[in-house]
Formats: sequence, C-alpha cells, structure tokens
Amino acid sequence: MLQRRSAEHWAGRLYMRKISLRITRVLSTATWITPNGLTYLMMFTGILAGAALVIPGLAGAVLGALLIQVYLLLDCVDGEVARWRRQTSLTGVYLDRVGHYMSEAALLTGLGLRATDLFHQEGASSAWQWAFLGTLAALGAILIKSETDLVDVARARSGMTAVEDSASVPRSAGVAKARKAASLLKFHRLVGAVEASLFILAAGIADAVHGGLWFTRLAVVVLAAIAVPQTVLHLLSIVLSSRLR
Repeated sequence: MLQRRSAEHWAGRLYMRKISLRITRVLSTATWITPNGLTYLMMFTGILAGAALVIPGLAGAVLGALLIQVYLLLDCVDGEVARWRRQTSLTGVYLDRVGHYMSEAALLTGLGLRATDLFHQEGASSAWQWAFLGTLAALGAILIKSETDLVDVARARSGMTAVEDSASVPRSAGVAKARKAASLLKFHRLVGAVEASLFILAAGIADAVHGGLWFTRLAVVVLAAIAVPQTVLHLLSIVLSSRLR
C-alpha cells in the first residue's frame, strides 16, 4: 500500500499508513466493526471537523485539524480492514467517495462560517459574505472531484473500460504544458481536506497572535480563488484529453 504512489495521499505515505496498519491488525479481529461502519465514522468525523471550525479562537482551528487527521486515519483503516477480511464492495467504494465529498465541503463551509464571526468576536453583526465565499469554495471542491469521477461514469454508460492514466494528458500541447505547470505548483491540493485543515490552522495561529479574523478571511479568499477557477480548468483538461474517447 505504501508503494501506491499514484493513489496514496502524501500524508498516508509519510506517516498515516504506519499508524493505520497497527490499528487495522487490532480491528480486523473485532467482528462487530464492519468496513462500511468505519467509513460512516470517517464521514461523520470529516463533517464534525467542519463544524468544529465554528468554535471561536485557536481552539476551533486546532480541533478541526485534529479531526481531519482522525478522518484520514479512518479513511486508511476502513479499506485496510475490508481488504484484510476480503469484504471489499461497491458500496464501500461509493461510501468512501461520498465521505470525501461531504467532508471537504463541510470543512470549507465551516471555514466560511468561522470567518463570518457567528459569535460576534469582531463586532455587533456577522459578515455573511464570508459564509457565501466559503460555500463557493466548497462547491468548487466538490465539482472538481465529481468531474473526475464522472469520467468513469460516462465511460461505463458507453460500455467502455475505466480510463487509463495516460489518457489524462491533454491533446493540445499548450494545455498539456499549462497542466504540467499547475501540477508542479500543486496549488490545487490546498482545497483537499488535509491540506486545507493545515492551512486553516496556520491562519488560526496567525489570528491568535495578531488578533481578529484577518488571516482566516484571507484563507477563505485564497481557497475560493483556487477552487472556483480550478473547477473550470479541470473540466477543460478532461474535455481536451483522451479520457472521454
């Protein structure tokens, strides 16, 4: 599993698989725990991380980041338990994808609500424009994932096999170069749950030092500025590649 570079998240390779494999050895003998049950727990933990961001001050940012680490751990463990017991299923794959959608959307929405200042730490009223911007970032993150997943849906409905990695290269040389440059910079990864939680935590620490919500609100702007254009650019990279042919 650690050698699966194309599918494995960097945090999984760096440290989480080393932890999850130890937990999986214990949980694999606990018959009352099912792989799908672990996936539901992963989903709940990811959503809870978004809700935790509403807590004012550094505590909310720290709790959100910690819960995302638990979310990542459960994301590793559910699949490991399923493979250990040979209980892999289409339902498990489906729930795993839904869990990722919901958790990333909850985190970015929670960031927007955090910047809104629901508890009026900054003033007498809440600034709802930040909640709107956070929701836009969440929508962008969901659409980016759905654009990728819908490639296989479209191919399956046309009687085609799953797409090969080589087909993701755009047919246009200019688009291919732009895609390669974007991949090297890796800005798009910031809207992922782990990266976003760490980014939000850094903003929370900065706000704790300087006071106010300036850095949290900057984080909302940055993540929305990445997620929304990336939705369009990612769609173009798919349409201009060989994935749908």
